Amino acid sequence: MPPQPLIEPEADAERLGLDRAIADAVRARLASGPRPSADADAIALRQSLQGLAPAEASTLRAVLGRIDAAAGAPLVVWGSASQTLAADRHGLTARTAADPDQALAVVRDGARALMDLSPSSGWWGRLLAEPALRVVGALPDDRHGLPRALVVQQARPGPTGDDRTFWTTDSAAPSATIVEALAAAGLIASPLMAAGGLKLFMLAGYVQAEDGRLSSAPGGLSGVIGAAPVF
Repeated sequence: MPPQPLIEPEADAERLGLDRAIADAVRARLASGPRPSADADAIALRQSLQGLAPAEASTLRAVLGRIDAAAGAPLVVWGSASQTLAADRHGLTARTAADPDQALAVVRDGARALMDLSPSSGWWGRLLAEPALRVVGALPDDRHGLPRALVVQQARPGPTGDDRTFWTTDSAAPSATIVEALAAAGLIASPLMAAGGLKLFMLAGYVQAEDGRLSSAPGGLSGVIGAAPVF
């Protein structure tokens, strides 16, 4: 059978123009550098996502996540969930930390860390003693599920208009009792994780560490360790 002649694909000038527009926009966005804070990023992202269909929104988030990885602070991950979540959001750019100590050490040096929420480690309790290190993000970050990993950075998260706050306590009381006590103070809480004698809760909305409603919260050692936007 004689060889078939090679047929060159027809040029598609319209799609090529759209592809070039994306490339030009990515180049310009990278050149503009990162925003000054995680909450500024979240507010801008919400505006960018307005009116998009789910497939369009997920595609935009993937592009912007990789731009963030290229332009923002270096990212380190600890834990299997964090590796998967970071790859989905930021691409295969994150370094892997051997343990929570190593991950927090690189945060102290100016990087970001995405760290698993696991009953094997109550690493998040250490943030009570290090107020310079705060939770500024949580993945997944949609309102339909619970976070599996937290983003920690040397930053103070600000309100974005739709947030959840992370609060930890050493109280030995059952989680349901702690939730009731916080509700009596006017706070909506839900348990997230327990490890090493500590419990981690999510508080609805943006709650400041100095919020008077937390003054009588259960536990001898407790406090807000950060906040994260919800999309």
